[in-house]
Amino acid sequence: MPWKTSPRPSAETPKETPARKIKERANKCQTLISTYKHHQFGMCMAKAEGKDADWFTQLDEELEKKVLEITDNVVEQNTQRATINKSLLEDFFRIWTRFNKINVHFNLVPENSTFVNFVVYPEQWTFKQDFDFLLVDNAALTDRSEGRVGDSLKAWYYAVDGKIHFKMAFEFCEGEHYYKYAGWKRIFSQYSLLDVPVAKFDEKKYHEMLGDIIKTWYESHLRRDREIILKHLREKYEKGDTFTQ
Repeated sequence: MPWKTSPRPSAETPKETPARKIKERANKCQTLISTYKHHQFGMCMAKAEGKDADWFTQLDEELEKKVLEITDNVVEQNTQRATINKSLLEDFFRIWTRFNKINVHFNLVPENSTFVNFVVYPEQWTFKQDFDFLLVDNAALTDRSEGRVGDSLKAWYYAVDGKIHFKMAFEFCEGEHYYKYAGWKRIFSQYSLLDVPVAKFDEKKYHEMLGDIIKTWYESHLRRDREIILKHLREKYEKGDTFTQ
């Protein structure tokens, strides 16, 4: 009787061992758990999309309204600001010309060459067509006369809670003071002439105030008495900032 031998296991069929069986069962369990979780997550997402769709649509509409509201507000303020600046620069240049007639010389900011085309200097002129009035952040007329250096009419813009404000003030040097560590410093004071949101700018009130200041300033030069304008400011207008230079 021939000798029988058991067949050798094939190299392609790994031998079953307890460790291998445990590993295979663990893999099957992990696959089932993953499938279950994915199914549950998909159901939750479907519920969330249905539940929150109306909420986000409402939020999106509110955000769009806010965009339009702010955009319209910015456009309106910029339009008003450009209008104010055109009037301001025209007024300042005419004042500069008028004082120049009595040999009183001012520095003008911005320089008239940046926004004016002269036909006959200095009386006949036009605005430059390509000048952007919106870009003007501040303007000033500064007296260069001896004994009045620093006397200035200044205008500028500032923002509060998203609103652009226009402010005008008269600034002058009140004297000098010696500081131990800084040496001699000039003391400047500002008197507030006008301070309003651009949306509430009243051109008539602005010109009334400007006329009042310019007539007094002009008279102080004609009488050669600086105290006339300073006394007028102290009596009629509110004192603002004080600083040194």
